[in-house]
Amino acid sequence: MIHLTYYEEVDVSTAPGKGTAGYAAKSLHVLIVGGGIGGLCLAQGLRKSGVSCAVYESAPEVVRSGYRLHMNSDGGRALQQCLPEPLYELYAQTSTATPRRALMVHFDRLGNEVGTRPHLDPPNDPVRPHTAVNRRTLRQIMMVGLKDVLHLGRTATGFTADGDGVRLLLADGSSVTGDVLVAADGINSVIRRQLLPDVPVVDSGLRGLYALAPLTDEMVATLPAGLFDGFAMISDPKGTLLVCGAYRPRRPIAEAVADLAPGAEIDPVGPYLMTGLFTPPGSDVFPGDAELWSASADARHNVMRAVVDDWHPVMSGLVERADPATIIPVTVRHLEQAEPWPASRVTLLGDAIHAMPPAYGTGGNLALRDAASLARALTQAARGQVPLLEAIGAYEAEMGAEVFPILRAASDPRASTVPEFLPDLQ
Repeated sequence: MIHLTYYEEVDVSTAPGKGTAGYAAKSLHVLIVGGGIGGLCLAQGLRKSGVSCAVYESAPEVVRSGYRLHMNSDGGRALQQCLPEPLYELYAQTSTATPRRALMVHFDRLGNEVGTRPHLDPPNDPVRPHTAVNRRTLRQIMMVGLKDVLHLGRTATGFTADGDGVRLLLADGSSVTGDVLVAADGINSVIRRQLLPDVPVVDSGLRGLYALAPLTDEMVATLPAGLFDGFAMISDPKGTLLVCGAYRPRRPIAEAVADLAPGAEIDPVGPYLMTGLFTPPGSDVFPGDAELWSASADARHNVMRAVVDDWHPVMSGLVERADPATIIPVTVRHLEQAEPWPASRVTLLGDAIHAMPPAYGTGGNLALRDAASLARALTQAARGQVPLLEAIGAYEAEMGAEVFPILRAASDPRASTVPEFLPDLQ
């Protein structure tokens, strides 16, 4: 069993190795709704600085939720600030090797490279370079050391708040109290619906099927090298878009866990190629939602095959090689930007406030950015350095300034349908 030490003297309000350590008061208790990567990162950051917290997650266990996750320097920096050093190193060693080109590479259906565009990210950081992780692996890493504060199978239904605190209401009829409530429960957040009821969820009309194929040396040798340069997009004249990303950990996961976190419950995952096949809004290529969601694995695979049957065999082979058992349907939705709201004891992070289409691969990084920023703000409030509502208001203002322009850009329909589209982030 792994034992991690959390030092109250660690100061997450500054970059690692900078600033003066300070004691974090224990009077502040933070309730976090949602045990995804944003909620877990926040919990780790609060624990690292000695601030009391508890996480309430509706799922009874860590289910398979997504596959490959692009990581940029913002996400890497947030993890380095919030995770204990052994867990950050485990994240780094189970991430993919730095690609030859940290770009999004565009191919046509015949396998010709026709263009590139940069990731909509901060400049590449040689200390925390662009990489990718397996999402489930990252969640399992971030759960290590949180067993006493992570409550699985506890579904939030709402909250009440006043000047003295906040009460989180749970589906089993019970409730818990704290000083701050953080919604980290995704695009369908029940907390956001109560706090900001006028923020709509928008269905983009895009539908997709994600799949994995085991990545072998033979497969790598037969594919264009550009498919392994960061992330790849293949399009055809019908408007179909196939996105591809490889996951090749720097070190076998079981080996890295045994070395850095012995006893941690982290599933071994081998190299794979993730593909996502998307059709434009209004297309009749995919069956209706009800049929697509209820279809068998083989039926979904046949749908994917039919869409790319006129592609070059090397490119259609990306779909042919997919493991049918891994194919999952997705509906691409996003949130409209929220109008400014007054700071209170209830705040939000990640997809709960700025869910966006996956066009630029930034959503997970922004959730981690939020978590690190909020951990700093709440640590300052717990230490009496800043009044609580002032700290929360400053966090929300910074998030709006830095993240909402990316939300607007990623929500532009051209971002998901025009491979070379680059938005104006003003």
